[in-house]
Amino acid sequence: MVVEHTFTATADTDPAGGVEAAPIVVASNRGPVSYRLHEDGSLAAGRGGGGLVSGLSAIGPDAGAVWVCAALTEGDRRAVAHAGRRLDTGDTGGHRVRMLDIPPATFAAAYNGVANSVLWFVHHMLWQTPLEPVFDRDFRAQWAEYEAYNTAFADAIAEEAAEGASVLVQDYHLTLVPGLLRARRPDLRIGHFSHTPWAPPDYYRLLPDDIAEQVLRGMLGGDRAAFLTRRWAEAFAACCASVLGGRGAKVVREDGVATAVRFEGRTTRLGVHALGADAAFLRERAHRPDVEEWMTTLRRQFGPDRRVLLRVDRTELSKNIVRGLHAYRRLLEDHPEWREQVVHVAFAYPSRQDLKVYRDYTAEVERVAQEINTAFGTEGWQPVSLHVKDDFARSLAAYRLADVALVNPIRDGMNLVAKEVPVVSDHGCALVLSREAGAAAELGDDAITVNPYDVEATARALHAALLMDPGERAERSKRLASAATALPPARWFVEQLRALEAR
Repeated sequence: MVVEHTFTATADTDPAGGVEAAPIVVASNRGPVSYRLHEDGSLAAGRGGGGLVSGLSAIGPDAGAVWVCAALTEGDRRAVAHAGRRLDTGDTGGHRVRMLDIPPATFAAAYNGVANSVLWFVHHMLWQTPLEPVFDRDFRAQWAEYEAYNTAFADAIAEEAAEGASVLVQDYHLTLVPGLLRARRPDLRIGHFSHTPWAPPDYYRLLPDDIAEQVLRGMLGGDRAAFLTRRWAEAFAACCASVLGGRGAKVVREDGVATAVRFEGRTTRLGVHALGADAAFLRERAHRPDVEEWMTTLRRQFGPDRRVLLRVDRTELSKNIVRGLHAYRRLLEDHPEWREQVVHVAFAYPSRQDLKVYRDYTAEVERVAQEINTAFGTEGWQPVSLHVKDDFARSLAAYRLADVALVNPIRDGMNLVAKEVPVVSDHGCALVLSREAGAAAELGDDAITVNPYDVEATARALHAALLMDPGERAERSKRLASAATALPPARWFVEQLRALEAR
C-alpha cells in the first residue's frame, strides 16, 4: 500500500536558471532510470527499481522532489548531454532527476577504487589482513577522486534544494556529502542513510586515521544518520567515540541506547529504519503469467517430488555462496538419504565483474557447484542447479516453490531475500539465516539461525529445515512474512522524512 505524506513546503523558482528548487532532495549513486545506447545512436530509457523508487512514489508528484544521481553508462552520459539540468520526466516515471556526468576516471576511482574496494570491504569485514588492505600512494589518488565525486553531489544538491529543504543522502558512496553540503547550505535538513552494516571500531580503524575521521565527520555534518538495524547504529556510535572521542565527540544515550552524537557544536541524531519487503507488489508480481510459466518449467526440471533448497544472491563476496555450497555437500555426505530427494537451486547473479576479486569468486562458485554435481550426480538427478543469468520472474517462481531458503551472508546490512521468500512462498518455506544478516534482528525467532563461517552447523541446519513438519513450517513462514513487511519501502521512506522534519 502506498502511504501518502503531505508536505507543506512548496517549490521555489531559481531565478538564475528558471528551474524550480526542490523541498525534498534524494541523492544516491544509482538513480531511477538508466539509458541504453543503441548502435544507431538512439537512446532507450529503462525504469529503475528498488526501495527508493517505491519510496519516492509515496510522497506524491506534487511534492516537487528531485533525485540527484550519477550517470553510470555511456547512454546515461549521452542523455545528460541532451537533457541539460534535469532529465525528461517521460523517461523517469515522472520523477524529477538531476543526473551528474562525473568524469569516467573520477567515477571509476570513487566507485570501484574506494566505495566498493575499501568502504564496502571494511563494513563487511572482508579483508584478508595478512595481505590487505594496503593504503599507499595509489589509494590516496583514488581517495582524492572520491572527494571530488562527493563534492560534485554536494554542489548539485545545493543548487537543487529550496530554502530549508529536506535532503536524504544514501549509502557509503556519499559519506562525505552531509558535511560538504552543511558548509554550503546550513539551512538544509540533512539525513544520511547507510544500507550496509557498520564496522566495529577495531575493524573500522584499519582505515588510515585521517580517512576514518573524515568519513565520520562527513556523516556527522547531517542532522540524522540512520541505519537498517540498531546493531549498525551502535557500531557507528562506537566508532565516533573511538575515533573522535579525543576531539570532543560525545555519544548521547537514553536508557542505554545510543540516540545521538554531539560533535563540534552540532548534534546528529541516530535513527533505525528496518527496510521491509513490499508485500503487495511481490504477491501481485509473483502470480503473473511469466512466473506461472517458470513454475511449470522448474517443476519439470527438478521433479515433482523433490525438495527444493533455494538461494538467490548476487555473487558478492559478502553473500558467502561458496560456504553455502560446502554446507550442502556436507549434508549429502552426512545424510545420504537426501541424495536424489533434494535439489539445491542456486541463483548466483554476477556482480561487479569489473573487479578481479569478484570475477575470481564467481568462478569459484561455478567450480564448487560443478564439483558437487560430479561427485554426487546421477543420470536422473543434478544436485546443484546453478543459474548465473538474472531473471526476476524465475526467482519469484523459485520463491513460491522452495521448501528451504538458505541466506547465509558473512555480513549484510539487511538482506531482502530473507524477507521476500516467506512473503511469496506458496506452502511455507523454512529459513536458514545467518546471524550476521541485519534481517536476523527481526526474523531470528522464526528462522534457523547459523554462524555463517560454520559449514558443519549450516549443514545440520539444512537437515533440520528439510525435516521440519509442514505445519510448523507454514506457521513460521506466516510469522516471518508479517515481520518482513512491517516497514515496506514507501513507509520506510516517509518515516525518514518525518524524522528529519522533527529535528
